[in-house]
Amino acid sequence: MPYVATLIAAPKARLAENNLKEAIEAMGLTQVEASWLAVNGAADLTFTSQDPESALKGLSAYLKDTQIDFIFQVKKNRKKKLLIADMDSTMIVEECLDELARFKGLNQEISHITARAMSGEMSFEAALKERVALLSGVTREEIGQLIERLTLMPGARTLVATMRFNGAYTALVSGGFEPFIESIAKRLGFDETRANRLLMKENCISGQLAYPVLGRDEKRRALEEIRRARQIPQELTLAVGDGANDLDMLLSAGLGVAYHAKPIVAQTAHARIDHADLTALLYAQGYRQEEFR
Repeated sequence: MPYVATLIAAPKARLAENNLKEAIEAMGLTQVEASWLAVNGAADLTFTSQDPESALKGLSAYLKDTQIDFIFQVKKNRKKKLLIADMDSTMIVEECLDELARFKGLNQEISHITARAMSGEMSFEAALKERVALLSGVTREEIGQLIERLTLMPGARTLVATMRFNGAYTALVSGGFEPFIESIAKRLGFDETRANRLLMKENCISGQLAYPVLGRDEKRRALEEIRRARQIPQELTLAVGDGANDLDMLLSAGLGVAYHAKPIVAQTAHARIDHADLTALLYAQGYRQEEFR
């Protein structure tokens, strides 16, 4: 069975021919086809192996202290037909609720709750309930101000545009709230969104949580519902996220990628990207830089 290891350098790093040779040696392989996806930026190493686990361990050890990410997978079905993406700290740089907290001077308190939820120390629903209660009184105008300054994650627009151009369906599935998700989905060109409702009272956040809550289980179900509705096999699905509430979604995809993720997520997902931007997910599918949109 053919395998492919895709090496992707961080934006300010350089992937050299020597890195490819050393990676091949570290995997204990001799018959390897190397091909550049972006000169000094990303490359594929394609091979067959009777012991892929040993090759994976060797590559991981070699790249451990570098600024080079890798995705190791079976070559078949690399190009995906469905992208399911988390939003906060994945498609955008910010955590929206943490940013809203600045309007009330509670950013440290709410950031601490967010961190505990994303690392799996408390349930997503419990954390969301606590944070929404603290945000009671934040105005619709302040929400609008935040929406206008949200920052797209590097590579996000290219990832969505390239996959859509090549026939993939894209969905932004977030435990965040509809006003933020709808705005970001429009900016990035997503086909569909799933998010939580934000309850307002007299043009302010009410402090009450709307049910049902879109959390860890619901993210996984969203992936399964969308792929079944679009008649897309599991192996042709790609999911990306950073927090513990993304983990079931990542594990239910054909390829689930932990993006600059919390340790529990990075250690458990099919693959991890710690250094590169979101175009790494295109290289992982075999797209060359000149094919990016």
